[in-house]
Amino acid sequence: MKRVTTSAPTRIDLAGGTVDIWPLYLFHEHAQTLNAAISLRAHAEITARTDGRVRIESIDTAKTVDVASWPELQHEPTLPLLSRLAYFFRAENLTLRTRGESPAGAGIAGSSALNVAVCGALARWSGADVGGEALLTIAMNVEAQVIHVPTGVQDYRPAYYGGIAAIELRPDGVRRVALDVDTQELQRRLVLAYTGAPHFSGTNNWEITKRHVDGDRHVFECFERIVAAAMGLREALVRADWEGVARSLRVEWEARKQLAPGVTTPMIEALIDGASAAGATAAKVCGAGGGGCLFCLADPKDVPAVQNALSSGGARLLDYRIETEGLRVHSH
Repeated sequence: MKRVTTSAPTRIDLAGGTVDIWPLYLFHEHAQTLNAAISLRAHAEITARTDGRVRIESIDTAKTVDVASWPELQHEPTLPLLSRLAYFFRAENLTLRTRGESPAGAGIAGSSALNVAVCGALARWSGADVGGEALLTIAMNVEAQVIHVPTGVQDYRPAYYGGIAAIELRPDGVRRVALDVDTQELQRRLVLAYTGAPHFSGTNNWEITKRHVDGDRHVFECFERIVAAAMGLREALVRADWEGVARSLRVEWEARKQLAPGVTTPMIEALIDGASAAGATAAKVCGAGGGGCLFCLADPKDVPAVQNALSSGGARLLDYRIETEGLRVHSH
């Protein structure tokens, strides 16, 4: 084996995000997140070396790490996540290259998709017998080591499995349930756009997590509304009740904006107002907010006008499709 290539999809988080951070979901009955994998993929490639060294190259950031052996990667600051993953798998005698198709800080789980793609590549290369939930546990825990705050559980599932799913968050474990939704019908109604301002999810999510754990009643009640919206959205999606989908998305976004001051911004609000005037029936940011991507729901006949409104407002429309296939791993 001289080469391994992998890729994993990013996602649109439809509802229920942030609740997926342990232990927050333990305090909310029926906690779940809903997401759809999309075709903007993260890619990893491993090629063999003959000098015993480990080289890591990020095409997106134009950064490189080159060390004599894997123990040097544990606290490497240049590419911390990639280095820590290579350290975990005790990588040696290889070059790891990565690239992503999503904008930086887009809020569509680009880092989680890259994490899963790299874990899949390193596991195949090293012969480690890990896959499924075991691989996702590694991805989640190593990312937490790097960003120094808890990570949510939802983002790794669409990257690994693809499709449209509910991630049920229960005391006896996390369970992914594929949803019987017509992907084409949903895709025809969703407009995805990058606001142009990147976000960092660790900041917003950690502040919200601390407030929840400290007993902040306002945060708790916002989460209750978010959980209820996710439940309603799941039922409406399966029934193809698009008015119900829009209603649940609006409830989710209103509750999410109340979680912390930085979730929305004047720019985001202006983009959503413009999209709504053009016919969007619901809209929300992806991820923790503060920037990154937003998506709008609209009747297919109104989608061109919504796209034009977002573009005119300064957002960049993203060309995507809902992705039914998750992690791809190929040996050469």
